[in-house]
Order: sequence, then structure tokens, then C-alpha cells
Amino acid sequence: MLSVTVSSGVVVLVGAVFLASAVEMIEALTIVFAVGHTRGWRSAFEGTIVALLCLGALVAAFGPALVHVPLDLLRLIVGGVLLIFGLQWLRKAVLRSSGLKAKHDEDEIYRDAVAELSAQPTNAGRDRVSFVMAFKGVFLEGLEVVITVLTLGTSAHRLGLAVIVAAVAIVLVGILGVVVAKQLSSVPENAMKMAVGVLLVSYGTFWTGEGLKVHWPGGDTMLVGLVAIYLAITWLYVAWLRSSAPKQTTEVSV
Repeated sequence: MLSVTVSSGVVVLVGAVFLASAVEMIEALTIVFAVGHTRGWRSAFEGTIVALLCLGALVAAFGPALVHVPLDLLRLIVGGVLLIFGLQWLRKAVLRSSGLKAKHDEDEIYRDAVAELSAQPTNAGRDRVSFVMAFKGVFLEGLEVVITVLTLGTSAHRLGLAVIVAAVAIVLVGILGVVVAKQLSSVPENAMKMAVGVLLVSYGTFWTGEGLKVHWPGGDTMLVGLVAIYLAITWLYVAWLRSSAPKQTTEVSV
């Protein structure tokens, strides 16, 4: 029974961290490719590397510090943060699936980024515009990954596992990006975001309850039940909205 309890929590943790990291890095990779194709790869790579180093430093600095926070308080805080993030992801994914909000379009983002970069003067040698654009894209998108890794990993006492899973997701997205040599517009990003939203809300509900000393039936296995409940609610909500909403086409903003 103990092994089932542990494995259930690990599965939800790995799924949430991996999907969240993959989605954010797909968006960051789109920006990096736009910068590299338009103004050169040297400064784009430099901005990307510096951003990843800064994000890694944040995990190293704040991860160990969170261990000293009282467990119940940490779980309550983490649960609230995950609920906020998860509901935001779910809201956008549900609206896009139902047609009330235009779907996220990586191709359009790529074209707009290229147009914006092409309008900037090109510098000889190191390109400051390329560096800043690549750094900003990777750092801002990666910041959500850091928050997910720190909150989920620390509250579950598996920060090392969360860091490894996030790193694997980032590397896989990077390799896939090199293979396709452009943006990853064919990836079903909205479905991934909906899955991440369900997982974050499920974990957020679980840890909030833990912080309030709720005794969940089955322990960590209740996470699987929460995921199933939120999936069913999300599916029913999308179906209801689809039956009464006009549809949109594409969208540029995140």
C-alpha cells in the first residue's frame, strides 16, 4: 500500500513538472528561433544560456531555504500558489477549447517577433537586441517553470526529482526544436496547457487540504482521484460552453 501511495504522488508530480516545463520552453524556443534566424545565433545563444543560468541560480538559492519553512504552512502557501497558477492555465485552455478565446498561434508569434527584430538596427559583433530578446523570452517563460519546480518539489520533498524532470523536459524540447529547425507549432499546446492546469489545481487542492490538516482518504492516492474529478469537470464545462459559444480562430498573446 505504501508503494502505491508513493508512486501516485510521484506520477502526478512528474506529469505536472514535465508538461509545465515543456509548454513554457516551447514558447521560449519560438522567441529564440526568431531572434537567431533574424539577427544571428551567437547573441541568441548567449542570452539563452545566461537566462538558464539565472533560473538555475534561483532554484539553488530558494529551494534549500523553503525546507526550513514549517511543513503545514509551506503546504498551505504552496497549495494556494498552485491553485492560482492552475486556475489561470485552466481558464485559458477551457476558453480556447470552447471557442470563446482564440487559440494560441506559435506561427503568428514567430512572424511578429521576426518583424519586430527586423525593424531594429543590426550591430556589428555582439548584438545587444538579440541578447536581450532571447534572455527575456527564456527567463520570463522559465520563471513559471522555476515556481512550479520549487513549489511542487519542495512540498512533496522531492525537489531533486522535480529539477531533473524539468531539465529533461527542457533538453527534449531543445532537441526537438533543433530537429524541426523552427517553432513547434504542430505541438497540441492547448491540450498540454489544459493537462498542466488540471494537475496544478489537483496538487493545489491536495496541499491546501494538507496544510489545513485535512485527512485525505487513501493518502497521496487521493491525487489521482482529484485529477479525475477536475478532468471530468473541465470536460463538462468545455462541452457546455461549446454548445452556446461562437468560435474564434487564432491568437498572438499568451
